[in-house]
Amino acid sequence: MKPFLLLASRAEDAAADDEYRAYLRYTGLDAAQLRRIRMEAAPLPELDLSAYSGVIVGGSPFTSSDPPEQKSAAQHRVERELATLLDRIVAEDFPFLGACYGVGTLGLHQGAVIDRTYGEGLGGVTISLTAEGLQDPLLKGLPEQFTAFTGHKEGCTVLPPDAVLLASSAACPVHMFRIKTNLYATQFHPELDAEGLVTRIDIYRHAGYFPPESAEVLMEDARQFTATEPMKILRNFVERYTAL
Repeated sequence: MKPFLLLASRAEDAAADDEYRAYLRYTGLDAAQLRRIRMEAAPLPELDLSAYSGVIVGGSPFTSSDPPEQKSAAQHRVERELATLLDRIVAEDFPFLGACYGVGTLGLHQGAVIDRTYGEGLGGVTISLTAEGLQDPLLKGLPEQFTAFTGHKEGCTVLPPDAVLLASSAACPVHMFRIKTNLYATQFHPELDAEGLVTRIDIYRHAGYFPPESAEVLMEDARQFTATEPMKILRNFVERYTAL
């Protein structure tokens, strides 16, 4: 089979490696079948999309809606490289799943309004599927409502013109959308379980997502939730798009 590609941008090795392990676990792929490129570390090499079954963009500490002068040189480069790659991915309707950072990248590329109106803290939230979401093949087997983990400073205030809304939460109206047939973005994390969230809380306690002194309470709160349904999205993505 052709491998899938994970584009990551977490500078901290512990966070990056924990994220990669989560994607391996919940996609059911091995390291040869899910290749990882850490975009924050070096320029993106030339990619032959025909060599891959699909592209996954993982979460990121980068905030797309920040003023340009507040972004690092690495963030500016990653944003440029992703935008150029998305030109090709969207034109080909090439299988794409962006998790959390996917909303800020695919969304902006397609004309969404991304700002801080609908940010959500770190923790478990109830995600509700729309009528279209209940019919979408990537959400096959998921109930109308399920628990997922979130943690984002920004969100989608206005959908891209041709996007199909697939999921929402009470605090964030756009949690998943589809462009064309094969391009998806989620605001929640389909790869994240409770212990994975605890790891990220510990790593990012000084990153501005929450007051550092609240980290221990957030970790304890995270352990009160169980998220098992979102991972089905990753399995469905692999099953649907695996190419020989």
